[in-house]
Order: sequence, then structure tokens, then C-alpha cells
Amino acid sequence: MQSLEEYTSKAKNIDFCTECWIDGRFVPSRSGETFSNINPATGKKLCDVAKGNSSDINAAVKAARTAFEDGRWSGKTPSERKEVILNLAKLIRENVTEMALLDTLDMGKPISETVNVDVPGSAFFFQWHAEAADKIYDEIAPTGGRDIAMIRRSPLGVVGAVVPWNFPLDMATWKLAPALVTGNSVVLKPAEQSPLSALRLAVLAKEAGLPDGVLNVVPGFGEDAGQALGRHMDVDCLVFTGSTAVGKLFQKYAGESNMKQVWLETGGKSPNIIFPDADLEKAADMAAFGIFFNQGEVCSANSRLLVHSSIKDEMVGKLRERAEKIKQGNPLDPATTMGAMVDVNHAKKVEEFLNVGKAEAKLITGGDRFSINDSDAFIQPTIFADVPEGATIARYEIFGPVLAIQTFDTEDEAIEMANKSVYGLAASVWTSDLARAMDLSDKLHVGTVSVNTVDALSAMTPFGGMKQSGFGRDLSIHSFDKYTALKTIWVKY
Repeated sequence: MQSLEEYTSKAKNIDFCTECWIDGRFVPSRSGETFSNINPATGKKLCDVAKGNSSDINAAVKAARTAFEDGRWSGKTPSERKEVILNLAKLIRENVTEMALLDTLDMGKPISETVNVDVPGSAFFFQWHAEAADKIYDEIAPTGGRDIAMIRRSPLGVVGAVVPWNFPLDMATWKLAPALVTGNSVVLKPAEQSPLSALRLAVLAKEAGLPDGVLNVVPGFGEDAGQALGRHMDVDCLVFTGSTAVGKLFQKYAGESNMKQVWLETGGKSPNIIFPDADLEKAADMAAFGIFFNQGEVCSANSRLLVHSSIKDEMVGKLRERAEKIKQGNPLDPATTMGAMVDVNHAKKVEEFLNVGKAEAKLITGGDRFSINDSDAFIQPTIFADVPEGATIARYEIFGPVLAIQTFDTEDEAIEMANKSVYGLAASVWTSDLARAMDLSDKLHVGTVSVNTVDALSAMTPFGGMKQSGFGRDLSIHSFDKYTALKTIWVKY
């Protein structure tokens, strides 16, 4: 880990990629328009970025379609595609500091996390999916007689990917890795708050050997570039991570255009259930991590703490102690453990929830928006206790460092409270009783249940939700399902 001075110096010398990446080269937006890219931790402009719109999306989709149809990538063998994506993983590792700085500058998260977690994670996810490329077998149906019925996986064609700002590089990777490995071409629209690492990634992909036109990146706003991608008649599949409201729009766009497949990973309000027989020190450590990591800007953040009434006061005290030890400050400082919100607008939205929470529940610690280095995009780690059933802060996804604590007395009550949400992304259970843990896991309506930990994640396990948290799965072998179609080829002889 380098010093604050070293990271600050390197940040000043980065040559940002700021134009649309279409057909293997950077081009300005067709309109010539740009938008200001702001560092939320300072409030100062980093650069001007091309503001892509429907014309740019059309050009990117055309390049992607041409690349797919002529077979420059889709026609390669799985082993050939694997080698290119492995090269990309290697290049990401070789450029770890630059890629980490881009995400830290773009969205205000601590450099310690981008250097040690986000960028190495991106490289690993590319590597893992690449290694799976030539290990997924087609099938032969048991037809009998003089018939052979082959069941093959075919790439869909052109994939539109719209990704969020909270993990800019990682979320792009989760979509790109399986889509590219299976032979598709992709048009990627990064969030307007955090386009820089996606644009740099495109350059690294070309350097790794990815043919021109296979990966295109169009920065811009959701209502322009995002909607154009969702409505495009020549996009075969749209994958999205972001808010539930926008996810519903993409379903609408698909229905009003070409009925493209739409795969969504959307909002969450994940419950963290703690029983008296749990390791309470470890549970407190991980409960704090589960809500305060990445400033709470995590779709699966454990933002609802459901604690048994007999240990409520003890757990509140432990969590308050941990929250008040968090060091907020310059995200380029390796000692900083919580950075800024992604922008001032989002900070204001979180602040509105804080004000509502103060009227609904008991404020334990935090509760305010404040300024560091002329930026007022910082939110204190906040804990509310005695949160009543149906409270706003217990129902809505705040997407900030705000924990709502509620109590229960019985297992059935805990399950009912946990499931009383429109979301179903993740949940955690803390207990030393294995039977109880498995019973609750079966009854929780979520995509992932973490037992005696929080937000368990691996390239080897699928990630996604139920209910209004979306459908389809990122990561694992199951992620390939979104980017391929089953094709039957029947031969009589």
C-alpha cells in the first residue's frame, strides 16, 4: 500500500479516457456534447466526458452486430476466447493502481478498498470465467435409433449492459466476463457518475487481443443512452444492475421494442438476524461491515438488523462502538475507512432519510451530512434503534451507511419480519444452532443466505435476487445462462 502523497501524485498524472469507445477507437459523441465528471470527495471537476445519446448507441450497436455476424469473436473457439480474457485479467493486475485510482476518484470510495478488493476482484472474475470457457459441455439427448439430437449453447448476439456506480469496475466485469467468454458482442453503458474505469478497461481489452467492435463503451445518461440501449431493436439481451425503478423501465422498453431478454439485479433491504446463541463479538464486527462497507452503497447491504430482544441493548452498544471508530476522510488516504457518497445529490437523498429516521426511531449515533475538504457529500455512519414496524427507514433502500435495528422474540417472528419486504436479494443469520440456521435459510425469500457471516460472495456461487430485487444470476457457471440460448440440432442418418 502506498502513501497518501504517492496516490495524490499519481492521481494528478492520470490521462483520463473521456470519449466513446466504438469499434476499437475513441470518438467524440455524435452531438459533440460532454458532461462534467466530478470527484465527490472534493467537489471538483475531474474531466469532461462525452455525453452519448441514441446516435452513439446506434453506432455502437452497429459495430457490435457487425463484429458478431462476421465471426471475428463469436467464431473463435472457447479456448481462443479464454486466452484473450486471461490476457485481460493479467493487464488489469498490471494496472491495479491506475484502475483503483479511477474508481476512487470517480465515486469517492477509499483507495484501500479499490486497491485491495475491487480491482483484484475484477481481474479474478475475468480469469475465473475465462477458465470456464472450454469446460462447459454441450449435450446429446437420448433419442435412440438413427437420430442424434444435439443440444448446444449459442451466444445471443449483441448484449447491452447498463451498470451502476457503486462498484464501477467490478459490476462491469460481472456482466462482461460471461458475455464475452460465450462469444457475444457488448455495448456497455457505465453510470454517468463513474465512467472512467470502464473506458480504460476497453483499451486494456483491445491490448489483450479483443477484436474491434466486440466491446463498445458509451458514457452518457440513463434517460438518453440507457433508454436508447433498452429500446434498441438490434440488441438481443439487456443486463442491468441498479435501482428497482429503472429495472422496471427496462422491462417496459423491451416490451415496447423487440422483446429482448432482460436480466435484472436491482434493489435490496437485506435483513441480518442475530440470535442470543451467536458469537456476538463476531456478529457485531460483521454487522458493522455489512452496513458501512463502501459507505453503505451496496445493493445487498445488511441494512436491517433484526436482533433478539434479550441481547438488543448489548448489540446496540457493540455496534455504536464500532461505528464511532470508523475513520472518514480523504479517500486517497490509505487510513480512511469510509469515503464520500457518490455525489452531493445522493448525499442529500440519504440525508432526507436521516431526517425521517430521527422522527421515526431512536438515533444511536451519527445522523448527519457533513463536509470534508469543501465537499459536503459525506454522511456519518448512522444507527437507529427502536425502529417500529413499517417505518420508512426499515422499508426503503437508502443506499447509505444507515442501519435500522428492530427486535424479535421468536423464530417465526424473525422470519415474518425478514420477509416483509418487496426485496429479496440477501439475508444473514447468526446462530450456533445448525438446524435453526438451515430451517431459516429455507424460509427466507432471498437469493443468498449467509450463515454466521454477511454478504457471502464467490465467483463459484450465483448472485441475484427474488421479488423486486430482480431475476437471473451473476457469477458462477449459472451466469452463462443469461448470455446463451439452447439450440437443438437434430440429425437423422
